[in-house]
Amino acid sequence: MMADRDARFGFAAAHDAPIPYLQRARDYYQALGYGAPYAWAHYAQVPFTPLAMPLAAARVVLITTAAPYQPDKGDQGPGAPYNAAAKFYGVYSRDTAIDHDLRIAHVAIDRDHTTAEDPGSYFPLPALRRAVAQGRIGALAPRFHGLPTNRSHATTLDIDCPQIVARCTADAVDAAILVPNCPVCHQSVGLAARQLEAAGIATVVMGCAKDIVEYVGVPRLLFSDFPLGNAAGRPNDGASQAATLELAFAVLERAPAARTTVQSPQVWAANAGWKDDYQNAARLSAAEIARRRADFDRQKAVAKDLRVGLPSAAQGLPAA
Repeated sequence: MMADRDARFGFAAAHDAPIPYLQRARDYYQALGYGAPYAWAHYAQVPFTPLAMPLAAARVVLITTAAPYQPDKGDQGPGAPYNAAAKFYGVYSRDTAIDHDLRIAHVAIDRDHTTAEDPGSYFPLPALRRAVAQGRIGALAPRFHGLPTNRSHATTLDIDCPQIVARCTADAVDAAILVPNCPVCHQSVGLAARQLEAAGIATVVMGCAKDIVEYVGVPRLLFSDFPLGNAAGRPNDGASQAATLELAFAVLERAPAARTTVQSPQVWAANAGWKDDYQNAARLSAAEIARRRADFDRQKAVAKDLRVGLPSAAQGLPAA
């Protein structure tokens, strides 16, 4: 009956909607036995700073949650499993004039449907350089910044975000593009976008976890309904990545008010069944749940050891 109705009216399948990451994560970690669910950051009021000049005259900064590759820290991809040893816990900055090897094996990307083989799908620095050369943006800030995926709201709000704001202010940027990967990454960049806007810097988040970013409350979101780890476009597809960045520019330029969300028209796959797979506890056997719990506990122990001492020093990542 439902199938006949959908066919008659051209309705999409019921599951062909943005993944409810907040609920999915809550159910998943409770199934693993972690007790009380994580309390996500949430605001009712959202700051908003209009872009003060044409984008063609603006200096733009890129903020990423990807980690610099560390050869001594084990497998980091493409296709690598979660690797807590490759995480970073302090803000870092790097030169935008040169290429960098950034990986996302340290985050909960969708490993069933993507492999992070193409940095262009999560780290659009080369695309931003091309935008400068084409005159689409005025200039690229001399540094891009890495924002950690700390689950602690206090650490993110009191330490990481103020450092991001201070470095962007020092570089005299007019606008920021923030590109997250995992669920907590989306929360982190949402919190950073809020502080940047309050400091007079216009922002746009390019994300794949719509509900998390909107729950935090941000000025502008370009939502791509893709598996986590592909917020900058489809991997190995230059046209997809260029179109995604152009949409982000358009949102930055034309958003009329805070909480503006624009959804990319791009589709990941003809069959939307991939959306039912991500951390879906209902699809896991008891044995698989036990295996994942044991593996996650091991990774948590590694991460705990890395957090001892200064965050950036523990990772071997210079602060600036």
